[in-house]
Amino acid sequence: MTDFQVPVWGYWVMGAGLAAFLTLVGMYVKKNRGFKRPLFASPYVLWLALFTVIPCLLVAYFSFTDPAGNFTLDNFKNFWDSNYNARKAIDPKELESYLAMGLSLEDLGLARNAINIDTLVFSLWMAFLCTAICLLLGYPAAHIMADREFKLGPTLVILFIVPMWMNFLLRTIAMMSLLEDNGLINNVLEMMGVGRQKLLNNLAAVQLGMVYNFLPFMVFPIYNVLNKMDYKLSEAAMDLGCDKWHTFYKVTLPLSVPGVVSGITMVFMPAVTTFYISRLLGGGKVQLFGDLIEAKFLSTSLNEWNVGSALSLIMMILILASLGLLRKADPEGEGGGIV
Repeated sequence: MTDFQVPVWGYWVMGAGLAAFLTLVGMYVKKNRGFKRPLFASPYVLWLALFTVIPCLLVAYFSFTDPAGNFTLDNFKNFWDSNYNARKAIDPKELESYLAMGLSLEDLGLARNAINIDTLVFSLWMAFLCTAICLLLGYPAAHIMADREFKLGPTLVILFIVPMWMNFLLRTIAMMSLLEDNGLINNVLEMMGVGRQKLLNNLAAVQLGMVYNFLPFMVFPIYNVLNKMDYKLSEAAMDLGCDKWHTFYKVTLPLSVPGVVSGITMVFMPAVTTFYISRLLGGGKVQLFGDLIEAKFLSTSLNEWNVGSALSLIMMILILASLGLLRKADPEGEGGGIV
Protein backbone atom coordinates (compact mmCIF):
# COMPACT_ATOMS: atom_id res chain seq x y z
CA MET A 1 0.00 0.00 0.00
CA THR A 2 1.43 3.35 -1.05
CA ASP A 3 1.39 6.30 1.31
CA PHE A 4 -1.00 9.03 0.23
CA GLN A 5 0.32 12.57 0.42
CA VAL A 6 -1.65 15.74 -0.17
CA PRO A 7 -0.14 17.63 -3.12
CA VAL A 8 1.06 21.18 -2.65
CA TRP A 9 -1.81 22.61 -4.66
CA GLY A 10 -4.23 20.81 -2.30
CA TYR A 11 -3.04 22.94 0.61
CA TRP A 12 -3.46 26.07 -1.51
CA VAL A 13 -7.02 25.07 -2.39
CA MET A 14 -7.94 24.38 1.24
CA GLY A 15 -6.32 27.63 2.33
CA ALA A 16 -8.17 29.59 -0.36
CA GLY A 17 -11.45 27.98 0.67
CA LEU A 18 -10.89 28.86 4.33
CA ALA A 19 -9.92 32.43 3.41
CA ALA A 20 -13.05 32.79 1.27
CA PHE A 21 -15.20 31.50 4.11
CA LEU A 22 -13.68 33.92 6.62
CA THR A 23 -14.09 36.77 4.13
CA LEU A 24 -17.77 36.00 3.67
CA VAL A 25 -18.25 35.86 7.44
CA GLY A 26 -16.55 39.24 7.82
CA MET A 27 -18.71 40.76 5.08
CA TYR A 28 -21.84 39.38 6.73
CA VAL A 29 -20.89 40.80 10.13
CA LYS A 30 -20.10 44.20 8.62
CA LYS A 31 -23.33 44.30 6.64
CA ASN A 32 -25.54 43.36 9.59
CA ARG A 33 -23.49 45.36 12.12
CA GLY A 34 -22.97 42.40 14.38
CA PHE A 35 -23.69 38.71 14.69
CA LYS A 36 -27.13 37.47 13.68
CA ARG A 37 -28.64 34.08 14.38
CA PRO A 38 -28.25 32.74 10.79
CA LEU A 39 -24.51 33.37 11.01
CA PHE A 40 -24.10 30.63 13.60
CA ALA A 41 -25.45 28.12 11.08
CA SER A 42 -22.74 28.94 8.52
CA PRO A 43 -20.18 26.39 9.83
CA TYR A 44 -22.85 23.69 9.57
CA VAL A 45 -23.72 24.81 6.03
CA LEU A 46 -20.03 24.64 5.09
CA TRP A 47 -19.67 21.20 6.66
CA LEU A 48 -22.85 20.00 4.92
CA ALA A 49 -21.61 21.25 1.55
CA LEU A 50 -18.12 19.73 1.87
CA PHE A 51 -19.01 16.34 3.33
CA THR A 52 -22.57 15.69 2.12
CA VAL A 53 -23.53 17.64 -0.98
CA ILE A 54 -20.20 17.44 -2.81
CA PRO A 55 -19.70 13.68 -2.13
CA CYS A 56 -23.24 12.98 -3.36
CA LEU A 57 -22.56 14.95 -6.52
CA LEU A 58 -19.32 13.02 -7.04
CA VAL A 59 -21.14 9.71 -6.62
CA ALA A 60 -23.70 10.81 -9.20
CA TYR A 61 -20.93 11.96 -11.56
CA PHE A 62 -19.00 8.68 -11.39
CA SER A 63 -22.25 6.72 -11.77
CA PHE A 64 -22.87 8.20 -15.21
CA THR A 65 -19.27 8.19 -16.47
CA ASP A 66 -16.61 5.66 -17.36
CA PRO A 67 -12.99 5.76 -16.10
CA ALA A 68 -12.16 8.12 -18.98
CA GLY A 69 -14.87 10.58 -17.89
CA ASN A 70 -17.23 9.88 -20.80
CA PHE A 71 -20.98 9.72 -20.24
CA THR A 72 -22.33 6.17 -20.12
CA LEU A 73 -25.16 4.10 -18.72
CA ASP A 74 -23.07 0.93 -18.64
CA ASN A 75 -22.67 1.16 -14.87
CA PHE A 76 -26.43 0.75 -14.39
CA LYS A 77 -26.53 -1.99 -17.04
CA ASN A 78 -23.89 -3.74 -14.95
CA PHE A 79 -26.27 -3.56 -12.01
CA TRP A 80 -28.85 -5.46 -14.05
CA ASP A 81 -26.24 -7.88 -15.40
CA SER A 82 -22.95 -8.21 -13.53
CA ASN A 83 -21.36 -9.85 -16.62
CA TYR A 84 -22.20 -6.94 -18.91
CA ASN A 85 -18.75 -5.35 -18.73
CA ALA A 86 -17.07 -8.72 -19.23
CA ARG A 87 -19.09 -9.36 -22.40
CA LYS A 88 -18.41 -5.83 -23.61
CA ALA A 89 -14.66 -6.23 -23.09
CA ILE A 90 -14.37 -9.37 -25.22
CA ASP A 91 -13.75 -9.03 -28.96
CA PRO A 92 -17.05 -9.64 -30.85
CA LYS A 93 -15.26 -11.74 -33.49
CA GLU A 94 -13.66 -13.86 -30.77
CA LEU A 95 -17.06 -14.27 -29.10
CA GLU A 96 -18.61 -15.33 -32.43
CA SER A 97 -15.87 -17.91 -32.94
CA TYR A 98 -16.53 -19.39 -29.50
CA LEU A 99 -20.25 -19.54 -30.21
CA ALA A 100 -19.58 -21.14 -33.60
CA MET A 101 -17.61 -23.86 -31.79
CA GLY A 102 -20.80 -24.76 -29.93
CA LEU A 103 -19.91 -23.03 -26.69
CA SER A 104 -22.68 -21.09 -24.96
CA LEU A 105 -22.47 -17.93 -22.93
CA GLU A 106 -22.95 -20.08 -19.84
CA ASP A 107 -19.90 -22.16 -20.79
CA LEU A 108 -17.86 -18.98 -21.23
CA GLY A 109 -19.07 -17.52 -17.96
CA LEU A 110 -20.61 -14.58 -19.82
CA ALA A 111 -24.31 -15.32 -19.37
CA ARG A 112 -26.47 -12.80 -17.58
CA ASN A 113 -25.70 -12.81 -13.87
CA ALA A 114 -28.27 -11.23 -11.58
CA ILE A 115 -26.12 -11.35 -8.44
CA ASN A 116 -26.42 -7.58 -7.93
CA ILE A 117 -30.21 -7.63 -8.02
CA ASP A 118 -30.38 -10.83 -5.96
CA THR A 119 -28.09 -9.29 -3.34
CA LEU A 120 -30.21 -6.13 -3.22
CA VAL A 121 -33.41 -8.14 -2.79
CA PHE A 122 -31.76 -10.28 -0.12
CA SER A 123 -30.53 -7.16 1.70
CA LEU A 124 -34.01 -5.65 1.58
CA TRP A 125 -35.42 -8.87 3.02
CA MET A 126 -32.83 -8.94 5.82
CA ALA A 127 -33.51 -5.27 6.57
CA PHE A 128 -37.26 -5.95 6.60
CA LEU A 129 -36.83 -8.82 9.08
CA CYS A 130 -34.54 -6.70 11.24
CA THR A 131 -37.05 -3.83 11.22
CA ALA A 132 -39.97 -6.14 12.03
CA ILE A 133 -38.11 -7.78 14.94
CA CYS A 134 -36.99 -4.40 16.28
CA LEU A 135 -40.59 -3.15 16.11
CA LEU A 136 -41.92 -6.22 17.93
CA LEU A 137 -39.29 -5.85 20.65
CA GLY A 138 -39.00 -2.06 20.69
CA TYR A 139 -42.63 -0.98 20.93
CA PRO A 140 -43.37 -2.87 24.18
CA ALA A 141 -40.06 -1.67 25.62
CA ALA A 142 -40.84 1.95 24.71
CA HIS A 143 -44.37 1.63 26.08
CA ILE A 144 -43.09 0.28 29.38
CA MET A 145 -40.42 2.98 29.69
CA ALA A 146 -42.98 5.71 28.95
CA ASP A 147 -45.43 4.42 31.57
CA ARG A 148 -45.44 6.98 34.38
CA GLU A 149 -46.46 4.34 36.90
CA PHE A 150 -43.36 2.29 36.10
CA LYS A 151 -40.66 3.69 38.37
CA LEU A 152 -37.75 2.00 36.59
CA GLY A 153 -38.58 3.65 33.24
CA PRO A 154 -35.77 6.27 33.41
CA THR A 155 -33.33 3.55 34.44
CA LEU A 156 -34.22 1.49 31.36
CA VAL A 157 -33.73 4.55 29.18
CA ILE A 158 -30.20 4.92 30.54
CA LEU A 159 -29.53 1.21 29.99
CA PHE A 160 -30.55 1.60 26.35
CA ILE A 161 -28.41 4.72 25.90
CA VAL A 162 -25.20 3.48 27.53
CA PRO A 163 -24.37 0.83 24.87
CA MET A 164 -24.74 3.50 22.18
CA TRP A 165 -21.80 5.37 23.73
CA MET A 166 -19.63 2.44 22.69
CA ASN A 167 -18.21 2.29 19.18
CA PHE A 168 -20.36 0.39 16.67
CA LEU A 169 -17.45 -1.87 15.74
CA LEU A 170 -16.68 -2.70 19.37
CA ARG A 171 -20.31 -3.68 20.00
CA THR A 172 -20.20 -6.05 17.05
CA ILE A 173 -16.91 -7.58 18.19
CA ALA A 174 -18.43 -8.04 21.65
CA MET A 175 -21.28 -9.94 19.99
CA MET A 176 -18.69 -12.16 18.33
CA SER A 177 -17.21 -12.96 21.73
CA LEU A 178 -20.63 -14.03 22.97
CA LEU A 179 -21.50 -16.20 19.96
CA GLU A 180 -18.17 -17.90 19.21
CA ASP A 181 -17.68 -21.61 19.84
CA ASN A 182 -15.93 -20.97 23.16
CA GLY A 183 -18.04 -17.93 23.98
CA LEU A 184 -20.16 -17.21 27.01
CA ILE A 185 -23.44 -18.44 25.50
CA ASN A 186 -21.99 -21.78 24.41
CA ASN A 187 -20.36 -22.25 27.82
CA VAL A 188 -23.73 -21.70 29.49
CA LEU A 189 -25.43 -24.11 27.07
CA GLU A 190 -22.80 -26.74 27.82
CA MET A 191 -23.29 -26.30 31.56
CA MET A 192 -27.05 -26.78 31.05
CA GLY A 193 -26.41 -30.02 29.17
CA VAL A 194 -27.65 -28.71 25.83
CA GLY A 195 -24.25 -28.86 24.19
CA ARG A 196 -22.34 -26.34 22.14
CA GLN A 197 -24.15 -24.87 19.14
CA LYS A 198 -22.93 -23.22 15.94
CA LEU A 199 -23.98 -19.66 16.73
CA LEU A 200 -21.45 -17.72 14.66
CA ASN A 201 -20.74 -17.40 10.94
CA ASN A 202 -24.31 -17.96 9.80
CA LEU A 203 -27.39 -16.01 8.75
CA ALA A 204 -28.96 -16.04 12.22
CA ALA A 205 -25.85 -14.44 13.74
CA VAL A 206 -25.97 -11.62 11.19
CA GLN A 207 -29.66 -10.99 11.89
CA LEU A 208 -29.03 -11.03 15.64
CA GLY A 209 -26.18 -8.54 15.26
CA MET A 210 -28.35 -6.22 13.18
CA VAL A 211 -31.17 -6.30 15.73
CA TYR A 212 -28.74 -5.75 18.59
CA ASN A 213 -27.16 -2.69 16.98
CA PHE A 214 -30.29 -1.06 15.58
CA LEU A 215 -32.88 -1.79 18.29
CA PRO A 216 -32.28 1.52 20.15
CA PHE A 217 -33.10 3.43 16.96
CA MET A 218 -36.56 1.87 17.08
CA VAL A 219 -37.10 2.29 20.81
CA PHE A 220 -36.22 5.96 21.26
CA PRO A 221 -38.47 7.54 18.58
CA ILE A 222 -41.46 5.56 19.89
CA TYR A 223 -40.55 6.40 23.47
CA ASN A 224 -40.24 10.07 22.55
CA VAL A 225 -43.79 10.16 21.15
CA LEU A 226 -45.35 8.13 23.97
CA ASN A 227 -43.56 10.20 26.60
CA LYS A 228 -44.98 13.43 25.13
CA MET A 229 -48.50 12.05 24.79
CA ASP A 230 -51.17 13.66 26.96
CA TYR A 231 -52.27 10.90 29.33
CA LYS A 232 -55.54 12.73 29.95
CA LEU A 233 -56.66 11.34 26.59
CA SER A 234 -56.25 7.78 27.84
CA GLU A 235 -57.99 8.65 31.08
CA ALA A 236 -60.86 10.21 29.15
CA ALA A 237 -61.22 7.11 27.00
CA MET A 238 -61.35 4.87 30.08
CA ASP A 239 -63.88 7.19 31.71
CA LEU A 240 -66.06 6.74 28.61
CA GLY A 241 -66.06 2.97 29.05
CA CYS A 242 -62.95 1.71 27.20
CA ASP A 243 -60.88 -0.98 28.82
CA LYS A 244 -57.07 -0.91 28.68
CA TRP A 245 -56.88 -2.84 25.40
CA HIS A 246 -59.40 -0.64 23.58
CA THR A 247 -57.73 2.48 25.02
CA PHE A 248 -54.41 1.33 23.63
CA TYR A 249 -55.92 0.39 20.25
CA LYS A 250 -58.07 3.52 19.85
CA VAL A 251 -55.87 6.18 21.50
CA THR A 252 -52.27 5.20 22.24
CA LEU A 253 -51.46 3.29 19.06
CA PRO A 254 -52.75 5.93 16.59
CA LEU A 255 -50.94 8.70 18.45
CA SER A 256 -47.68 6.72 18.39
CA VAL A 257 -47.71 6.20 14.60
CA PRO A 258 -45.23 9.08 13.94
CA GLY A 259 -42.72 7.46 16.30
CA VAL A 260 -43.28 4.04 14.75
CA VAL A 261 -42.72 5.35 11.22
CA SER A 262 -39.64 7.27 12.35
CA GLY A 263 -38.26 4.18 14.07
CA ILE A 264 -38.92 2.01 11.02
CA THR A 265 -37.04 4.46 8.82
CA MET A 266 -34.13 4.85 11.25
CA VAL A 267 -33.72 1.06 11.46
CA PHE A 268 -34.43 0.09 7.86
CA MET A 269 -32.01 2.55 6.24
CA PRO A 270 -28.84 1.51 8.11
CA ALA A 271 -29.90 -2.14 8.09
CA VAL A 272 -30.17 -2.29 4.30
CA THR A 273 -26.78 -0.58 3.83
CA THR A 274 -24.79 -2.32 6.56
CA PHE A 275 -21.76 -4.40 5.61
CA TYR A 276 -19.46 -4.80 8.60
CA ILE A 277 -21.93 -6.84 10.65
CA SER A 278 -22.27 -9.43 7.90
CA ARG A 279 -18.49 -9.65 7.56
CA LEU A 280 -17.78 -10.19 11.26
CA LEU A 281 -20.78 -12.29 12.28
CA GLY A 282 -21.37 -14.00 8.95
CA GLY A 283 -17.77 -15.05 8.42
CA GLY A 284 -17.90 -14.06 4.75
CA LYS A 285 -20.79 -16.47 4.09
CA VAL A 286 -23.45 -13.75 4.03
CA GLN A 287 -23.17 -10.95 1.47
CA LEU A 288 -25.37 -7.88 1.73
CA PHE A 289 -25.65 -5.00 -0.70
CA GLY A 290 -23.25 -2.96 1.42
CA ASP A 291 -20.66 -5.72 1.09
CA LEU A 292 -21.12 -5.63 -2.67
CA ILE A 293 -20.56 -1.87 -2.83
CA GLU A 294 -17.50 -2.15 -0.59
CA ALA A 295 -16.03 -4.85 -2.82
CA LYS A 296 -16.45 -2.62 -5.87
CA PHE A 297 -14.55 0.25 -4.28
CA LEU A 298 -11.81 -2.02 -2.92
CA SER A 299 -11.26 -3.49 -6.37
CA THR A 300 -8.08 -2.55 -8.21
CA SER A 301 -10.09 -2.02 -11.40
CA LEU A 302 -11.02 1.63 -11.89
CA ASN A 303 -14.14 0.59 -13.81
CA GLU A 304 -15.44 -1.14 -10.71
CA TRP A 305 -15.35 2.17 -8.86
CA ASN A 306 -17.85 3.61 -11.35
CA VAL A 307 -20.06 0.54 -10.95
CA GLY A 308 -19.82 0.91 -7.18
CA SER A 309 -20.93 4.54 -7.51
CA ALA A 310 -23.96 3.42 -9.54
CA LEU A 311 -24.86 0.86 -6.88
CA SER A 312 -24.47 3.55 -4.21
CA LEU A 313 -26.74 5.89 -6.17
CA ILE A 314 -29.40 3.21 -6.41
CA MET A 315 -29.18 2.72 -2.66
CA MET A 316 -29.42 6.48 -2.11
CA ILE A 317 -32.63 6.54 -4.15
CA LEU A 318 -34.09 3.83 -1.92
CA ILE A 319 -33.12 5.83 1.16
CA LEU A 320 -34.70 8.99 -0.25
CA ALA A 321 -37.88 7.01 -0.91
CA SER A 322 -37.87 5.93 2.75
CA LEU A 323 -37.41 9.52 3.85
CA GLY A 324 -40.31 10.54 1.61
CA LEU A 325 -42.47 7.96 3.37
CA LEU A 326 -41.40 9.39 6.72
CA ARG A 327 -42.32 12.93 5.69
CA LYS A 328 -45.79 11.83 4.61
CA ALA A 329 -46.54 9.90 7.79
CA ASP A 330 -44.76 12.32 10.14
CA PRO A 331 -44.75 15.74 8.46
CA GLU A 332 -44.01 17.59 11.70
CA GLY A 333 -41.11 15.34 12.65
CA GLU A 334 -42.74 14.47 15.96
CA GLY A 335 -41.19 11.02 16.09
CA GLY A 336 -37.66 11.92 15.10
CA GLY A 337 -36.24 12.63 18.53
CA ILE A 338 -34.04 10.40 20.61
CA VAL A 339 -35.22 11.33 24.09
